[in-house]
Amino acid sequence: MVSAMLFAGGVGARMKSQDIPKQFLEIEGKSIIIRTAEHFENHPEVDNIVIACKEDWIDTLWEQIKEHGLRKVVAVVPGGANGFDSIHNGVVKVAEFAKPKDVILICDGVRPMLSEELISNAIHDTYQYQTAVPVTPSIDSLLYSEDGNMCEKSYQRSSMYITQAPQGYTMEKILWAHDEAYKRGITNPVSSSELLIELGEPVHLFIGERDNIKVTTPEDLELLRAKFYYQHYINFAKEAMKYGL
Repeated sequence: MVSAMLFAGGVGARMKSQDIPKQFLEIEGKSIIIRTAEHFENHPEVDNIVIACKEDWIDTLWEQIKEHGLRKVVAVVPGGANGFDSIHNGVVKVAEFAKPKDVILICDGVRPMLSEELISNAIHDTYQYQTAVPVTPSIDSLLYSEDGNMCEKSYQRSSMYITQAPQGYTMEKILWAHDEAYKRGITNPVSSSELLIELGEPVHLFIGERDNIKVTTPEDLELLRAKFYYQHYINFAKEAMKYGL
């Protein structure tokens, strides 16, 4: 069995979207969280979806789930004090019905450009390696600075990768990691893959997709809207060429 666990428990302060959490901002009539969830809803290998949501927006999310006909969503749980706690709440919910060897796909609720192929690769690699983290090679040079002012260290670009989602794990692997995190006082790891690495566990990497945008800032939202606009243009051009108009 494959479960998708989406976490959307934050407010998205960097988006500066007033009183609306970024995951509920709309793109052509659908919120970003719904557009993200639809990719898992429509994937033939995903069996169910659990969402960790900002608690006072749960009712709104359920309304949108019903409005857009998402039938694989089996639970919406309250988000936590930070991203890790939100993920934990969702993982614990999935554990109620999943088996140790089952796959869980952990994904930000603000990745509305996911592809079916990316999700498939995450599933298949998780079954093979127990972990599967999509990454893209860094195309920029990387400098390290403690204070953001002076730098005395750089990294070899060819060995640097940018992590994405969904990240795949077997249930026994991710439950062990969460148990260990609380035992060792690890309170807010940046991502599940970084938690595993901090616990001394290697994670399997596979190449992701640059179009897999995580919507965090107003600039990300502008880029997302531009991609939707461009896709409309492509479809329009195909129709015009088909009829020679």
